[in-house]
Amino acid sequence: MQTVLPSRGADEQRLVAGAVDELARRTRFPVAFGGLLEDGRVAMSAFHGTRTSALDGLAVRPERGLGGRAIMELRPRFASDYRTAKQITHDYDPYILGEGIGTLLAVPVIVQGRARGVLYGAAWGQWNVGGVAAAPAVEVADRLASQIAALDASRRRREAAAESTAVLPPAHQEELRETYAELRRIAAAVDDGAIRSRLEEVERRLAALSGVAVSAQRPAAEPTVHLSPREVDVLACAALGATNAEIAAQLGLREGTVKAYLGAAMSKLDASTRLAAVAKARRAGILP
Repeated sequence: MQTVLPSRGADEQRLVAGAVDELARRTRFPVAFGGLLEDGRVAMSAFHGTRTSALDGLAVRPERGLGGRAIMELRPRFASDYRTAKQITHDYDPYILGEGIGTLLAVPVIVQGRARGVLYGAAWGQWNVGGVAAAPAVEVADRLASQIAALDASRRRREAAAESTAVLPPAHQEELRETYAELRRIAAAVDDGAIRSRLEEVERRLAALSGVAVSAQRPAAEPTVHLSPREVDVLACAALGATNAEIAAQLGLREGTVKAYLGAAMSKLDASTRLAAVAKARRAGILP
């Protein structure tokens, strides 16, 4: 009978189950089982050919039993007569002998020099396997180790990608937006074109921290909405909750002019309120 019990992730589970089946097929052991090291022990998660449920719940610790010795020595260990074997501890006799196993081979799964699990081949009676069964069992364990290493690498890449695109905490995001709006106000009051360009570059760098692109630094697929610099200025101030009068004072404009710029921006963004306009501008990459 074949059983797969829940323990590690689904991907690891499938790999272990496949390795257990392959070990049984290639070595001709009637019984095979195995698992991966987690929380200081190897919990058996996949079984092939067992007659009973005696092995369910078996969790092997390093240095204990045949598998534990294989983990510590980083090499296969074999017992042709498990019941009388003197070179191992017998912590797990209720499991092994409960299944009626007499011959047992334990092969460590070694990833980057560290044991990550154990695969077992077993027979109910005494069976002198020698190197005939041990060699293919090691090959199966090595293949499983390579697959686990590939999963580890893939997981690290995903974590790195997630970290690189992580959203700033709300408080930092708000501080960034306030800083961006202040830079827009300063740039609007500067007559020197070179200095204004430098300020705009700082704006773009700040926007990049928020995970969006703004102004001249937009994604390859340009948004269909194009706001004038002044429309962006007043919208950036509005995003911070400033009234028309406050925006006018900050930018040195008339209140009516501010209203006109906001109205134009809302129209271009197809927004009925200034808050909706701000939200759409952020989604379009116009505001941070």
